[in-house]
Amino acid sequence: MELKELMQTFAHQGKVEWISYRPGPSSRGKINVTDEITLTEEDGIVGDRYNGKNRKRQVTLIQSEHIEAVSKLLQKDKIDPILLRRNIVVSGINLLALNDLEFSIGEVTLKMTGYCHPCSRMEQNLGIGGYNAMRGHGGITCMVIKGGKIQIGDSVKLA
Repeated sequence: MELKELMQTFAHQGKVEWISYRPGPSSRGKINVTDEITLTEEDGIVGDRYNGKNRKRQVTLIQSEHIEAVSKLLQKDKIDPILLRRNIVVSGINLLALNDLEFSIGEVTLKMTGYCHPCSRMEQNLGIGGYNAMRGHGGITCMVIKGGKIQIGDSVKLA
């Protein structure tokens, strides 16, 4: 197989495990955990505080496997995804392997636009060492190519 083909070959599809958005104008505001979100090409997540502000950061994703790794690095039994400030938690697929690729979740098509690096809030939310534990495990940022709905349990796969 050639490298290009290898980079588009996944063992299986991923799955949406958890969804959230922040409706308020403040980054420190309330976080809504939900079973479903609607996304548009123009605005990203409908009702989210980033709504229409930055096309390259319309939605953030993180792998549940990376949350487990961060938990182990911090010697914690479990980390509540709400503390990580990402929109969607997925399992079963390497998000970093989606670089430069379009992929679908439910009705939505996304394109990875970058890495979601940790911010200083991780130290506050996770405790001492939280920032460094999240480095390399922060997930990805995406833009919406085709809008629609994403629900818990939806598949994550190449578009």
